[in-house]
Amino acid sequence: FIHRSVPKGWWEGYSEAASRHYDPGLIMARTSLMAYTWVETMRMFDPVGADRWWYELAHKFGMRDGMTCPVGGRWVVGFWSPKPFSHLLTDAMRVVIYGAASFAALRLEQIIGPDLQPATTLARQPTPRELAVLRLMAAGRTADEIARSLGLSEETIRSHIKKVQAKLGARNRLHAVAEAM
Repeated sequence: FIHRSVPKGWWEGYSEAASRHYDPGLIMARTSLMAYTWVETMRMFDPVGADRWWYELAHKFGMRDGMTCPVGGRWVVGFWSPKPFSHLLTDAMRVVIYGAASFAALRLEQIIGPDLQPATTLARQPTPRELAVLRLMAAGRTADEIARSLGLSEETIRSHIKKVQAKLGARNRLHAVAEAM
C-alpha cells in the first residue's frame, strides 16, 4: 500500500531498480534490530557507486530522509521526509514511530485478514542440520572442515548446502548465509 504523499513514479523506479540490484528495504527489514533512518544507514554502511541507487532515487523524488520499520515479520512500514530528520529523533520518538508502524500493520491485518503463508512455507524452512551447516559456513569453514566438525561425509555436507540454497532461494553459498542471517 502506497500513501498518496509518496511522490509519483518513486515506487515504480524503486521496484524496477530493486529487481536489477538488490532490495535494501527488504534487507533492512530482515536485519533491523533498531530503527535507523536512511541518513544514519548511509553513514554506517557508507555505500559507493551502484550500492547508493536507492538513496539517489529517493533524492531524485525529493525524499531526503526516511525510516523503515519491520512489523511482525510480514509488514514493512516506511516513513519518508523532505528534510533530514536523523538529528531530531530521540529514542522516545523512535518508539512512537515504531508504535505508529505497528498500529498501521495491525489495521492492515484487520482489513486483509491473517497471513496464511507461514503455514504453507514451513517445509521450506532449513532443518536444524542445515542451520548447523550454515552457521559453520558463516564462520568461514570449508565443506571438508564442516564435515569433520559434524561427523558427516563431505558429500552429505554438499547435499545439505544445495538443499538449503534451494529453500532460501540463494544463488550461492554466500547468498545462502546472508539470507539465513
